[in-house]
Amino acid sequence: MAACLQLNAKPFSPLLSPNPVSTRTRKSGRISCSAASPSKRHTITLLPGDGIGPEVISVARNVLNLAASIEGIEFKYQEVPVGGAALDLTGVPLPEETLLAAKQSDAVLLGAIGGYKWDKNEKHLKPETGLLKLREGLKVFANLRPATVLPQLVDASTLKREVAEGVDLMVVRELTGGIYFGKPRGFGTNENGEEIGFNTEVYAAYEIDRIARVAFETARKRKGKLCSVDKANVLEASMFWRKRIMAIALEYPDVELSHMYVDNAAMQLVRDPKQFDTIVTNNIFGDILSDEAS
Repeated sequence: MAACLQLNAKPFSPLLSPNPVSTRTRKSGRISCSAASPSKRHTITLLPGDGIGPEVISVARNVLNLAASIEGIEFKYQEVPVGGAALDLTGVPLPEETLLAAKQSDAVLLGAIGGYKWDKNEKHLKPETGLLKLREGLKVFANLRPATVLPQLVDASTLKREVAEGVDLMVVRELTGGIYFGKPRGFGTNENGEEIGFNTEVYAAYEIDRIARVAFETARKRKGKLCSVDKANVLEASMFWRKRIMAIALEYPDVELSHMYVDNAAMQLVRDPKQFDTIVTNNIFGDILSDEAS
């Protein structure tokens, strides 16, 4: 089975030919590719979610179908709701059926979560609560978030060309621990009868060790430089984070390790982003820094 990839600006749709071709040819703005018969089948759970999510997933599915036809792979899709879409359909942001489908699949493709429509919901009925439960349920503790400036888009950056050009870094964010999941958390009153809200930043050694190994392995495959970002001058949780990172570093003598406080890291990402290759940090710092890097 052969597939053709549209190179013009028209909406994408794979064109299938009943006759296989053995060579790649470029003609009239198209590329023809050969492909063997599907020999492997994989199940992918699609979670379009909210906002732009359904549009992104629709296009991504087309890309996957084309790749599958070229590589001789067959994808079986199952689409289930999550986030605000799930709230509207079922009354909860992560239905049990959605989590079960995700656990039973070979891969999960997520669109986007959240929107103004649900901002005033109680916490347990917010779309983002479904996302956190999904991460926890799938035990996806390592979030690799690349930031690369393409040559064609360097002048679109708000940074000067000499600062943005050539940026290529990876943020390795711990995803299932820290202040987003720590307990105790909630609302209450203090000794003066005033209302308070509180969260807990807590990490066990194994949580830091496993994300550290992912980060060191990632850095080893890149330029061999790893910067651990924390707030070890103030926070006990960050002091412990740095202690465990340094312990795991002994397993990777070929990787150059450095440390940076998060406030300085936020400044350096704008001032001189090319100094970074791989960054490892906790859940909340990784959330903020990777968005800044993007």
